[in-house]
Amino acid sequence: MTNACVLIKTVPTKLEKTLKEVKKFEEVTKAYIVFGRWDIVSFFDVADYHEIQSITSKINSLEGVRSTETLLES
Repeated sequence: MTNACVLIKTVPTKLEKTLKEVKKFEEVTKAYIVFGRWDIVSFFDVADYHEIQSITSKINSLEGVRSTETLLES
């Protein structure tokens, strides 16, 4: 298993809805609202790089998501 952190920037009016949608992913271990450059921080346990790539694509397609940055544990 690989741990990943996905930082999410959202449209302010979609913040709560986006957080709820991110928490629906079965691989998510934690997700919460933060203040600063990013709006949501989420943590995932994934099998490999391809799985997190698929998850981040799905997150980026959610309504209200402006951008993401993914940090992988090596």
